[in-house]
Amino acid sequence: MEIQIKHYSQLNIDELYSILQLRCAVFVVEQDCPYLDLDNLDQDAYHLMAKQDQKLLGVVRILKPGIVYQEPAIGRVASREDSRHLKLGHLMVKAANDYCDETWPEQGIRLSAQSHLMGFYEKHGYVSTGKSYLEDGIPHDEMLKSPENQ
Repeated sequence: MEIQIKHYSQLNIDELYSILQLRCAVFVVEQDCPYLDLDNLDQDAYHLMAKQDQKLLGVVRILKPGIVYQEPAIGRVASREDSRHLKLGHLMVKAANDYCDETWPEQGIRLSAQSHLMGFYEKHGYVSTGKSYLEDGIPHDEMLKSPENQ
């Protein structure tokens, strides 16, 4: 498994296409949630790509501090349905956390989790901030990994 993290400006057109195709397949088609994925945040984001044999299997979007939250944020965590048995989610979240910790030390990391995935993120040191909300018809909870949990 190869993990790459690139800023949007470093992505080639095929990588960007593959990232957007995977996110659409998971969030729009699989989860049956029509929403506008292209939210103008990708252009100033870092994109984690999990690849095997040059095939994109999973992605995470990493946002710098001050873009959405005061802290850096991770989101758009998605993996191909046919590769979920590889437990890529854990590998990708760990890699994204490590990247944030190294790039923006002592700041914590915030995310917006689909509520049914809170237990998954808790395994990576995230705790609920108590903010629950409906986003695109799906229950979400804001979660924070504080600097002392890094």
